[in-house]
Amino acid sequence: MVGMRAFRVRPERIEDLKAWGRQLEQRRDEVLETFANETVRHEAALLANVGGEPVLIHLMEAEDLDQAHRAAEEDPLPIDPEHRARMREVLGDEVRLQTVYDISL
Repeated sequence: MVGMRAFRVRPERIEDLKAWGRQLEQRRDEVLETFANETVRHEAALLANVGGEPVLIHLMEAEDLDQAHRAAEEDPLPIDPEHRARMREVLGDEVRLQTVYDISL
């Protein structure tokens, strides 16, 4: 399953968001351990400019998205609460996405 969400980014925190993304890539082993607990296969975050506003588009592929979200909230690994805290610091409101099409095998 693939899930996608979008959030406004606090403009003054864009560099913090990018720095956290670089940190996640450097801490790949911790991230992959979290993926195993969450049934996640792939996760990506993209920064877009929408109407002059920065927006983070978050994409996740997991065996079970509900399990992924539950595990992310309950995960005992140190990187998980740190990730949630960083995201709360930099993100604003969620942006509603409308599916135009969704095709898979």
